[in-house]
Amino acid sequence: MGKVAAKMKVMPKSPEIDLDDLQERLEASLPEGAKINGFERDEVAFGLVALLPTVIVPDDAGGTEAVEEAFTGLNDVESVSVENVGRI
Repeated sequence: MGKVAAKMKVMPKSPEIDLDDLQERLEASLPEGAKINGFERDEVAFGLVALLPTVIVPDDAGGTEAVEEAFTGLNDVESVSVENVGRI
């Protein structure tokens, strides 16, 4: 079984969210077998900054679905989307 790298876009609910704290909570919420291989930040508009984690997950049924659900379940997260996926 291989692995998949997925670049995700996590939008916070407001510009007042502490992104460093949100980053830590995203890492802590990962399902077993997944890990984050770095974060980028993207200024969206009006002070709102999206987090762009690159997540490494096993290449099996479901792919990034468990990670998306874990991230979406956190307080302060408005939305989660997968921007790019590739095998590694």
